[in-house]
Amino acid sequence: MTTAIADARAIALFLDHLAAERGAAANTIIAYRRDLAQASDWLGGRLAQADAAALARLAGHWAPLARASAARKASAVRQFLLFLMADGIRPDNGAADLQLPRAARPLPRSLGAGDVERLFAALAERQAARPDDPAVLRLAALIELLYGSGLRASELVSLPRASVRPGRGHMVILGKGNKERLVPVSRRAEAAVLAWAAHLPDGSRFLFPADSRGRTPGAGTARAGHLSRLRLWQLVKALAAEAGIPPARISPHVLRHAFATHLLEGGANLRAVQMLLGHADIATTQIYTHVAAAALVELVNTRHPLADSK
Repeated sequence: MTTAIADARAIALFLDHLAAERGAAANTIIAYRRDLAQASDWLGGRLAQADAAALARLAGHWAPLARASAARKASAVRQFLLFLMADGIRPDNGAADLQLPRAARPLPRSLGAGDVERLFAALAERQAARPDDPAVLRLAALIELLYGSGLRASELVSLPRASVRPGRGHMVILGKGNKERLVPVSRRAEAAVLAWAAHLPDGSRFLFPADSRGRTPGAGTARAGHLSRLRLWQLVKALAAEAGIPPARISPHVLRHAFATHLLEGGANLRAVQMLLGHADIATTQIYTHVAAAALVELVNTRHPLADSK
């Protein structure tokens, strides 16, 4: 057996482990396969046996890359080497010799409370002008769930028809990595969803079935797929423009960030927000504490009696 074949088999075993035991998503598996295959090529097919000198050469290959890309590749190799040790494929912890680049994590974009108020005011104007329009009812349900439940765009558009039930106050969704989690459904969101659901065709599998230009949302789409993320993005941008919010500042994901940020600013527990967002690692959720802290610093700098003193 050649070393190259050993690398290929070891990588295949690791990817099977990710899928079967960690429930990694398909896109995650693809990314790990690509990064590990590249690292193996750079080391002449000897990644599984890499020593400190070989791993230092890998760091040299990663040096010209953006820090986030280098950190992702290093993390893939580190987890791979730890797996090999845990499974007895190599006797030592090769990951101990691997230097992980520190990726600078940017603060997530969010919306201030005033922006959210303007967004919902624009939505209310639409509802007042066209109270029975299915397109407006659908938009109201989408926006209420995005900001009120903190759903990912992919989770929202693929919700089954019966996800929201009267009086329950929550729903269980299948999120990233096929993991179930409980998310809140406010009374406002429930009312908006039920108003929209009354216009769904019989037999529709999804709460937000796909639509096409010129057709009333929901009409004739009983067997169609669900609304696309691109279409959701377009709907949110259009409403933001009506509200006087620059479209570049908003997206479905920004509304998810606003959900988390505003909860923390209101005193919510970080662990609770982690559960609501479906983050596997609380470190991912902690980024929002920086957003809340920045708001507090700005408050002191602008409102404190000594803010303007020299």
